[in-house]
Amino acid sequence: MIPNFIPVNEPDLSGNEKKYLQECIDSGWISSEGPFVEKFEFGMAHLCKRKHAFAVCNGTAALELAVKALGIGTNDEVIMPTFTIISCALSVIRAGATPVYVDADPATWNMRVEDIEALITEKTKAIMAVHIYGLTVDMDPLLEIAKKYNLKVIEDAAEVIGQTYKGRPCGSFGDISTFSFYPNKHVTTGEGGMVLVNDEELSEKCKSLRNLCFGKKNRFKHEEQGWNFRISNLQAAVGVAQLERLPQTIKKKKEIGSLYQKNLKDCKSFKLPLSKNDYCENIYWVFGLLSNQANKNANWWITKLLEEGVGTRPFFYPMHLQPCFKTTTQSLVPLGNAERLTELGFYLPSSPSLPHDTINEICDILLRVSNS
Repeated sequence: MIPNFIPVNEPDLSGNEKKYLQECIDSGWISSEGPFVEKFEFGMAHLCKRKHAFAVCNGTAALELAVKALGIGTNDEVIMPTFTIISCALSVIRAGATPVYVDADPATWNMRVEDIEALITEKTKAIMAVHIYGLTVDMDPLLEIAKKYNLKVIEDAAEVIGQTYKGRPCGSFGDISTFSFYPNKHVTTGEGGMVLVNDEELSEKCKSLRNLCFGKKNRFKHEEQGWNFRISNLQAAVGVAQLERLPQTIKKKKEIGSLYQKNLKDCKSFKLPLSKNDYCENIYWVFGLLSNQANKNANWWITKLLEEGVGTRPFFYPMHLQPCFKTTTQSLVPLGNAERLTELGFYLPSSPSLPHDTINEICDILLRVSNS
C-alpha cells in the first residue's frame, strides 16, 4: 500500500500565482474591476482565436450565460450529450428549454455526431457540443449539420483547455464557447469560467448579462434581467499565471497519460482511453479506465483502490437517468453506451505534479488487484 493517500488531482500553483496575488493586494484591486481580469480575458481570447472573452464566476455560470445570450428559452430544444456534467443540462432546463440527449461514442466517449440529425425537430434551437476527458467532439460534421438546419452551436471546452481539433483550437467553434477553471482543469482560478464569442451583437449581450444588465444611460435602470457572474481580480490573477504555464501543463499531462498507457497496455482487465484519433491527440484531462471484468464494475474498483490509498472518481452519470430530470424529454435513439461508461468507468490520479514513480506504483496496484 502507498503510505500517503494520492488524490485524483491537485492544482499546480508553482508559477507566478503568489506574485500576481500579492500585486492585487498591494494595489487594492481585488474586485472585478482589476487589471488581471482583462489580461485573463485577452489571454483566453488569444488562445482560442476569438474576438471577445468574458470571465465569469464558474463554468456553470458560463453555460447559463451562453444559453441566455443565444435566446434559447421556453419550447426550444437543445441537442446535447447525455454523458456529461449536469451543468450542461441544467443551463438548458433553467432557461425553460428541453435537452434532447445523444449517446456517447464507445471509443472516444464523446457524443455520437451521427445521431444528431435524426433528433432535429421544428423546436430544435441549438446543439451543445461537450468535449470529454481530453478528446474532442468531431466538430466538422456537427457544424455542417448546424449550418444545414440553421442551428446555434454552443461549444463546452472545459475539459480540453489548450486542445486542438484538426489543428484548430478548442473554444473557437460555433457561435459561443465556454470554459470552466475548477481546480482539476488544465487552467484553474479556484472557481471560474469564461464565455467566448466573435459576433459583436452577441458580445454586447454577454457583457451585459454578466453584469446585471446595468443601463447605459441610467446605470440603475434595468431593461433586462441579468446576473452577477463577475470574476474577481484575485481569481483572474491566478488564471493569468496558469495560462503562462499551460504548454508545460499539457506536456506533463500527456507524459502522465503515456506512462499509464505503457504500464497498462497488456492488462486485460481494462479498456484504456484512446491516445489519439484522426483529429486530435489526447491531452488527458483525466486518465479514464473501463473495467473489462463483468464482476468488477467501477464501484468495485473505486472501493479497492481507496483501500490501497489511491483516490479515484467515477465517470459521469448520464443525464437521461438523473432523478432530478424525470420530466425531461427522452431521446429517440438508444443511450446504452453512456450507461455502460457509467457502470464500468472511473479515472485515476493525474495531477500535473504527480511523480512518475507514483504512477508506476499505482499501476502495480492495479495489476496486483486485477489478478487477485
